[in-house]
Amino acid sequence: MPRIDAFLKIMQVHGVSDLHLSAGSNPMLRVNGLLERAEHRTLSEEELQIIIYELLSDTQIGQLEANGELDCAYTLAGVARFRINIFKKHTGLAGAFRIIPNQIPTLDSLGFPEVIKEMISNRSGLILVTGPSNSGKSTTLAAMVDHINDHMNYHIITLEDPLEFIHPNKNCLINQRQIGEHSKSFSNALRAALREDPNVILVGEMRDLETISLALTASEVGLLVLGTLHTKSAVQTISRIVDAFPVNQQSQVRLMLAEVLVGVCSQQLLRRADKNGRIAAMEILLGNHAVRNLIREKKNHQISNVLMTSRKEGMQLLDQHLKELVSNNVVTVEEAMRFAAEPQAILAHGKNLTATAHVTSSQ
Repeated sequence: MPRIDAFLKIMQVHGVSDLHLSAGSNPMLRVNGLLERAEHRTLSEEELQIIIYELLSDTQIGQLEANGELDCAYTLAGVARFRINIFKKHTGLAGAFRIIPNQIPTLDSLGFPEVIKEMISNRSGLILVTGPSNSGKSTTLAAMVDHINDHMNYHIITLEDPLEFIHPNKNCLINQRQIGEHSKSFSNALRAALREDPNVILVGEMRDLETISLALTASEVGLLVLGTLHTKSAVQTISRIVDAFPVNQQSQVRLMLAEVLVGVCSQQLLRRADKNGRIAAMEILLGNHAVRNLIREKKNHQISNVLMTSRKEGMQLLDQHLKELVSNNVVTVEEAMRFAAEPQAILAHGKNLTATAHVTSSQ
């Protein structure tokens, strides 16, 4: 049994999302978003190399030695699957291990509103899940694919680096491809996917111009494309896509994006007030008539106004959802302020709630 298994079992038992091993340091654990030092002695360079190399094939060791870093995945039977990044550093090796539960979460269990299910019921178009690193994007995409798998009869191709959640075939045929192992790049795999008769393509990272361009093309020719970007808001997401292209192409890209955009879900993970895990706070944009016109007319700055005034359609600003979470005592005011676009508005909201509660209790 690989020695790393003992560390990985601890992650699952104690609700640890990430494990960090670094030569010359104690193991570190991320619990509910916070990094904590494990009660374990310092790992030497030699010891950590043995622990990590036990997990790798000769090919993977060669890639790590040649490139200085390696993305891979590891399944511990009966426990979970783990996404791994191993890299060289000043004092030797280091590794970051992210737990991927065996059970694929549902959109309901994650607390997503019904409008998300309505988004993925579209036969074609572009749906983007965005947010910073460690904001739960991969989990959200997995839940979306699982929902489609339960309710549609589609061919789904996922392009990931590395493979995270492993999807069984239910009503859908799902083919999962790992970049680096099954294809050289996202753009190569996406170009090939257009010839593989899919209904849905999941693009794990839209990280370069060619991949973004191919994703838009796939959406335009009648496929449903699910993708991710490292953006913090819906407005920033629209700008990032357009700005990825040369200036002389941006007018055409705005027209294309306006036609294919189904919606954007920008999310952040917040610590629950009861310290029992984390919850996603979401900004949700739908590609309705007003939003499409603003994208075409290069008026991205006005999209926030549509978000604010379209709650009945299912849209919401991140700060609106943060206020709801505070009102329902799901997260603290202080935690919500860390992620808000307007922290002082969250603080004022919290004070109003406290004042109202005080008046009510005194009556």
